[in-house]
Amino acid sequence: MEVHHFEEELRCSICYNIFDDPRILPCSHTFCRNCLDSVLHMSSNFSVWRPLRLPLKCPNCRSIVEIPPSGTDSLPVNFALKAIIEKYQQEDHTAMATCSEHYRQPLNVYCLLDRKLVCGHCLTIGKHHGHPIDDLQSAYMKEKETPGKLLEELTDKHWSEVCSLMENLEEQKAQCESIVQQDKKTVLQYFKRLDDSLDHTKQALLAALDEVNMQIMAEYEPLIDKMKAIREEQLELMSLNTVIQNEESSPLHFLDKVEDMRKRVKALKKKPLPDINHVEIYPRMEEVLKAVCTKRCEINKILIPKIKLISKGKAFSHAKEKRPSKEWLWPLLPLGVILISLLVAITFFGQHLLSFINKVASPYVLGAFQTVYQDTSKRLQVAIEALCHTSNLFLDYLCSTSSSM
Repeated sequence: MEVHHFEEELRCSICYNIFDDPRILPCSHTFCRNCLDSVLHMSSNFSVWRPLRLPLKCPNCRSIVEIPPSGTDSLPVNFALKAIIEKYQQEDHTAMATCSEHYRQPLNVYCLLDRKLVCGHCLTIGKHHGHPIDDLQSAYMKEKETPGKLLEELTDKHWSEVCSLMENLEEQKAQCESIVQQDKKTVLQYFKRLDDSLDHTKQALLAALDEVNMQIMAEYEPLIDKMKAIREEQLELMSLNTVIQNEESSPLHFLDKVEDMRKRVKALKKKPLPDINHVEIYPRMEEVLKAVCTKRCEINKILIPKIKLISKGKAFSHAKEKRPSKEWLWPLLPLGVILISLLVAITFFGQHLLSFINKVASPYVLGAFQTVYQDTSKRLQVAIEALCHTSNLFLDYLCSTSSSM
């Protein structure tokens, strides 16, 4: 008996592999234990209740056999077959390759046209019918020197080109990574400067508010202290009045106290009450921040670009396409200058005029002028903010033009 015929007797008829833990059914047929567990599981999937002994149909003879409730573990082991398998596996058996298209047909012929191993069925009824063939040993001898010849085709020039290209790629990769690191450093430096600038501006604004607070104290504290003294004097007179009313021991003491109270009341009435100078905090920080820090405070609205790799030629043309047109940018420059100049002029002269009106005009006139002044300032600020984006584009154009010259 040939080796591969003998090996067929050692294979399970369910999985077609060498028996693993062979178990004997009551009908004397042997199968792998795991295979029997799978068959038993499939046959009992639709059972509503499980009987004391599990029925199983033998895959070979199709007879119904009963398995104990403990399952396949209780089936006897085929020790004779197991010993033969162990001895067989200890020996050196070269497994013969079989055809994937024709079951159990060995690959023992070499197709010269397709350069692959085929079986006899492939040559007679398969897709290799009529192809030139050769036997395995002859094909082996002819192709034995082929790998070396194929390797010789990879000349030193090809090797140099591969190494040079690899070095070039690594160099470009390092350059791109270096550019990314530079951009990261730029972002960190920019936001550090921004943070420092914001912190400096914050401290300056808080210092300005502290200075205004000192002015408020200097304006109101003396008047409040003066009024406190007058109030204390009046409270003492009220207490003295209570004491005088309870004086019954001597008319002389009563009259002396009344005279003292008369003098104090007269002196208290002569003390002039201070005139209240109605002041206003101007400008308010909300208006200052809106007018000056609009762009800086909207840093969270920066659009995060989708950074990607593109070729240098495409990058140049892409930047060229996005460059603003010179014809419609130039007329906007004088308009922006005029608006900014008006805002500066109104802010400068308006504050001085506001101080002058505060001294000579009535509160009604002062309030009306403040309303007109604030409304005009806000309108100019809105107009300037509307031109911010256009101005940025114009500056970008100037920068790109100067760099290309």
